Amino acid sequence: QVQLVESGGGSVQAGGSLRLSCVATGGSLSNYVMGWFRQAPGKEREFVATITWSDGITYYADPVKGRFTIARDNAKNTVYLQMNSLKPEDTAVYYCNAYSGILGNGDEFDYWGQGTQVTVSS
Repeated sequence: QVQLVESGGGSVQAGGSLRLSCVATGGSLSNYVMGWFRQAPGKEREFVATITWSDGITYYADPVKGRFTIARDNAKNTVYLQMNSLKPEDTAVYYCNAYSGILGNGDEFDYWGQGTQVTVSS
């Protein structure tokens, strides 16, 4: 059973930076896709960025391209989200996700962290 614990959220003024961390424990993530999602008040959860654990291929949502960077540290079982040039519209609870895809035996695993609040003031 994989567990994900996020940290690094907080309050910052527009234009500032934050780095979120997600530590994964309890299982091997070698074939997983790790992602960050966010949910603002009154809105649905939305995709932010993903990275493949095995080879580090990244993908970003258009609103964060050029401002956010996702990275992983295999030795520490940790995924990061470096957020620069933050805007008030980035305010949300940020969630870490680990998705296995459909495995050879047909199983599929999708794990979520508890979330960390990011607040950007203008």
